[in-house]
Amino acid sequence: MFSPPVSDAPAEVSEVTRWLLAVRDQRDRAAYARLFTHFAPRLKAMLMRAGLRDGRAEDVVQDVMLAVWHKAHQFDPHRAEASGWIYRIARNRHIDLIRRGPAIAEDIPETADEAGPDAFQILALDQEQQALRDALLRLAPEQSRLLQKAYFEEMPHTEISAVTGLPLGTIKSRIRLGLARIRRELSDLRSS
Repeated sequence: MFSPPVSDAPAEVSEVTRWLLAVRDQRDRAAYARLFTHFAPRLKAMLMRAGLRDGRAEDVVQDVMLAVWHKAHQFDPHRAEASGWIYRIARNRHIDLIRRGPAIAEDIPETADEAGPDAFQILALDQEQQALRDALLRLAPEQSRLLQKAYFEEMPHTEISAVTGLPLGTIKSRIRLGLARIRRELSDLRSS
């Protein structure tokens, strides 16, 4: 396991966050290679689900990972985990691509059903993301921390147990209760 000495990092950070901190603080190429290997396929899958064709998705992934290298100095582990920071860069690049419009004829949708998100969908998605962030902030800190580890850092429950020292049942219970509360809050939002 790779863990460079980082003085300004929070006490508990994920492995990918440690990699990004090594890139930020030491311009560590091996840590960058780990980040690339970890995130490139995940970003490509996310972008393809969002409607980009294979070639365009790969181009955006390359652009995002290049931005990670060049903008690593802007990463603050107190504000976000590495995964959240990197996915936000990818999301912004995708939105920029949508705003510019289709640059290649092969990416023009053949039917209206295949069209990418319009401005209203993007705005609605942004509002839903903000509502989710707000709901996470209203959770008890122990629930929020476990949900972030499970869903944003993609840690299995057993690994969370090993890191936190909490029993597996407690972890599952807190995650289940936290998800239930978030569902209630978000359903209240949609019904209003």
